[in-house]
Amino acid sequence: MSTLPLFTPSAGAITISRRPKGGSLKRRRKLTVTPPRAALVDARPRPRAPVPAVRDSNSNSSNGAALPVLAVSSSRDRTDDMQAEGRAMSRAANASVYSPEFLALKYRSNPFKALRRTLQIFVGLGSFGFKLWVDQLQGQLDQNRRLRAIELREVFTGLGPTFVKIGQGLSTRPDLCPPEYLEELSELQDALPTFPDAEALSCIEKELGLPLDSIYSSISASPIAAASLGQVYKAQLKYSGQVVAVKVQRPGIEEAIGLDFYLIRGLGFLINKYVDIISSDVVALIDEFARRVYQELNYVQEGQNARRFKKLYADKEDVLVPDIFWNYTSGKVLTMEWVEGVKLNEQDAIERQGLKVLDLVNTGIQCSLRQLLEYGYFHADPHPGNLLATPEGKLAFLDFGMMSETPEEARFAIIGHVVHMVNRDYEAMARDYYALDFLSPDVDVSPIVPALKNFFDDALNSTVSELNFKTIVDGLGAVLYQYPFNVPAYYALILRSLTVLEGLALYADPNFKGRRDRDFSAKDALQPVLKLLLGLEGEELRTLVIKEAVRVTEAVILGSVIDAYNSIPDLLRTFVLNGNVAGPSLMSDAERESMMELRDQVYRIWGLLQSSENFDPTILQPILQVLQEPEARSIGGRVVGGISQRLSARLLQQVLRPPTAPVSTS
Repeated sequence: MSTLPLFTPSAGAITISRRPKGGSLKRRRKLTVTPPRAALVDARPRPRAPVPAVRDSNSNSSNGAALPVLAVSSSRDRTDDMQAEGRAMSRAANASVYSPEFLALKYRSNPFKALRRTLQIFVGLGSFGFKLWVDQLQGQLDQNRRLRAIELREVFTGLGPTFVKIGQGLSTRPDLCPPEYLEELSELQDALPTFPDAEALSCIEKELGLPLDSIYSSISASPIAAASLGQVYKAQLKYSGQVVAVKVQRPGIEEAIGLDFYLIRGLGFLINKYVDIISSDVVALIDEFARRVYQELNYVQEGQNARRFKKLYADKEDVLVPDIFWNYTSGKVLTMEWVEGVKLNEQDAIERQGLKVLDLVNTGIQCSLRQLLEYGYFHADPHPGNLLATPEGKLAFLDFGMMSETPEEARFAIIGHVVHMVNRDYEAMARDYYALDFLSPDVDVSPIVPALKNFFDDALNSTVSELNFKTIVDGLGAVLYQYPFNVPAYYALILRSLTVLEGLALYADPNFKGRRDRDFSAKDALQPVLKLLLGLEGEELRTLVIKEAVRVTEAVILGSVIDAYNSIPDLLRTFVLNGNVAGPSLMSDAERESMMELRDQVYRIWGLLQSSENFDPTILQPILQVLQEPEARSIGGRVVGGISQRLSARLLQQVLRPPTAPVSTS
């Protein structure tokens, strides 16, 4: 009998014994306890084999499965990789998918099991609901809101994985929860007890069809990390010596979340029917969320998400996405490249490596902008545990179970919404919510306009030191909570991503602002916007940009003319512009004030750009390059034509206007 020691006895070892062919595996756990991070005590890298693939020596396993092992490197053959992925998909062929009809059929036939879990949920949530009811009777809902938010977070944690996930989902829904609840629920980090190591190791063997000692030369004695759906081990592949992270799914998780979602969906029907203060379709929200959680249960899908994310965004040298080892991946086991790094919220540890947290956060923000505007495919769960700073200064993204996509039309609408916000066109902002699917077409937006105006007038008048993204999100969330908004999942997840990144920056430096962004980042941020602008489906956005470009240019030109005219002594004004002393153009006082305000906003934005460190006007180089393309020349021609028409009309009106008698000052 051959024996493979994975750890030295002094560290608390797991010894795997292998019987001859047809025998069973034995595990002997010594009583010495090893800390979770006592990983890879006996792990020594082995030189990579010169050939791209070999047949594993233990291919004649008890189930007859043959598993070719590939040396994962940047030069691996794409065909072999696709074949390995295909085999992983075959192993995950029976992965569960969310089906409310199937769950209803299953648990209606087992009412006692459903009743037992219902009582557990009722005790947890019922006590919380009773406290809310008492607060309402005593008129203390607002006063106790923070305390109740903390209690709800603790209740969700105690009820298990499904409710932890629900809490995380609610933390991105400003249309469903007030700000205090959003903040508390966002602290849920899936910190749950681990399950027995023996069950995890057994799952690996069953899923991959091979004994452990034919796969790993060593594996950590305890999980390195535990989450709601699984836990992670650190291991070393036997063939290549590559250090990997092995994610193993929690046993019985499908049964647990299936029963929970069946019960929660039934509650959703009652809420839709009897609770008028919640305008969103609660059942639809539950179904959408359940589908996302079930997708996380298929680790092959997560691996495919990681591969797609790497292809789209890891072309930048400061972004790292780990490789997937398809030969050691199945529906319940995911093996990916091990990434050495420090969590992004561990500032001291990052600085000890000679790195700056703000540089890493800037990388994350720029990557998020690309995810939002360029491809619309983005990481939907970027909490600090999923973002690592590597010793080389790269930002590593981990955990690709929860991803989302922004529809192309929504990307156009988001840009238009920002333009309207900057111009304080609150009527247009309110109408944007139709295009963003925030409001159904039958909702009247006129009552919403004053709320937007009250909030954004204050926000946009704030100084740079007073304004941050979280302030805007919290304030806008309060507006959304008061009106019949239904925030799409993609938009809520975008807000969460950017808020998390800014929160990390403010944690590192309370004075962090956008002006600290590096100039190359501004160049990168322009690229996805320009790509959208010149795309085949970008006519609506082009029309908006042209309209705003004409308005801004006119404001700058006429604002300068007005300033010049006002500098002329009163006695000379009768000889200027046909004797008109009222002003150089036919504008009402309100129109003139609005135009001057717009001109001042343009100057303010330009001043902020110039005040950034090492400002270089070449950040506008991408725009100049794009202007050489035929589509851009067409836009430029339309802008010039629009400006010429507006100025010509005003000049003609001025010329034809009868002289105005000077106003006597005596």
